[in-house]
Amino acid sequence: MTRILVVDDEPQILRALRINLRARGYDVEVAGTGTAALKAAAAHPPDLVVLDLGLPDLDGTEVIRGLRGWTTIPIIVLSGRAGSADKVAALDAGADDYVTKPFGVDELLARIRAVTRRLAAVPVDATAEARVGRHTVDLAARTVTRDDGTEVRLTPTQWAMLERLLRHPGKLISQRQLLHEVWGPEYQHETNYLRQYMAQLRRKLEDDPARPRHLITEPGMGYRYRP
Repeated sequence: MTRILVVDDEPQILRALRINLRARGYDVEVAGTGTAALKAAAAHPPDLVVLDLGLPDLDGTEVIRGLRGWTTIPIIVLSGRAGSADKVAALDAGADDYVTKPFGVDELLARIRAVTRRLAAVPVDATAEARVGRHTVDLAARTVTRDDGTEVRLTPTQWAMLERLLRHPGKLISQRQLLHEVWGPEYQHETNYLRQYMAQLRRKLEDDPARPRHLITEPGMGYRYRP
């Protein structure tokens, strides 16, 4: 059973989400502050977090960074902040998706299903490996290792995006295709997601993120992995 931690300071939202998610078979825990959320996640690690940014003690981006210090579980932001700067900050901190309040429960459930699908490993050749600069990516084991032996941790969404590029070396993968395959068919215009996650991957894998040699952007079209 998928375990979801819902973090929001509005009791009516916590109650509504707890009822709706449990009715659909999810195991749900709730927290009303960022501090309580971090303690709950550490004590009983969830499979997914639904997180409000406007918490009374910590900003939601701080909670994201706190979680990302030790876990790669998916994080869906649920916030009344609709500005692009807030979305970019949340995605940069490590969020996997962003839902703006007011929201429909059906929409949130669809986002949860989409991000949960990314947890399922795509069947690959057991020996499948790829090189990105000074890193070896083992697609079967889902690990990234630097040449000095240090492991690089990726979030589920970072993995999903990287894997689709590495499995098609040299091929242009369109923006729409990446959005559909990584986030789901309902995503068509959220190209800012692609930009943010590609920037994150380059910071982790490219020797010079500002001048990438392997994770290439084809302006207005899509992305390409250059071996």
